[in-house]
Amino acid sequence: MGAGTTNPDYFDFERYTTLEGYAYDVIAILEELQINSCIYVGHSVSAMIGVIASITRPDLFTKIVTISASPSFYFEYLNDPNYYGGFEQDDLVQLFDAMKSNYKAWCSGFAPLAVGGDMESVAVQEFSRTLFNMRPDIALSVAQTIFYSDIRPLLGHVTIPCHIIQSMKDLAVPVVVSEYLHQNLGGESIVEVMATDGHLPQLSSPDVVVPVLLRHIRYNIAV
Repeated sequence: MGAGTTNPDYFDFERYTTLEGYAYDVIAILEELQINSCIYVGHSVSAMIGVIASITRPDLFTKIVTISASPSFYFEYLNDPNYYGGFEQDDLVQLFDAMKSNYKAWCSGFAPLAVGGDMESVAVQEFSRTLFNMRPDIALSVAQTIFYSDIRPLLGHVTIPCHIIQSMKDLAVPVVVSEYLHQNLGGESIVEVMATDGHLPQLSSPDVVVPVLLRHIRYNIAV
């Protein structure tokens, strides 16, 4: 199914140099499980992977719910005069250099920035644990794919209704990015900005995020 393998140390670096590789996996999983239609919920880059998959196979999706998503991704967004995503090229070079030189130190510094808390918080420790568990060369490759991806040209091809959920304060995804998505998606969309802090509100503020998420899953966009 997809590009899967029984070898836990295997990673198809070539396949996953673009987000399309992940999108094809999503489609393959839905087909394998014989899911004819679904509500897709994705966080950050996973949200945009779902968006790409919906362009290829719109019949498989009834709606997409995104959390902390950006079309020019994550912490990486390369800025232009008409779009602000977050980080310039120099920021990315420094980020990748830090990952290469001392991956564990990078994880320790990156986790609280992403989550929006101190190292002692449960949410930061959980995110740090997931980062530590990644093989450094795979983590670097995935980060480069995410940080250099730009799917803004594809947004107009999206026909599936999109529910865009966003933190009020997110170092990775400024609120203006959600409005950009809302204005440029080809189908219906709605934005809700939550009173949460950080790029992983589902981890740091589940008491706020879960009710919002369930409401967007249950109800369609009013017309």
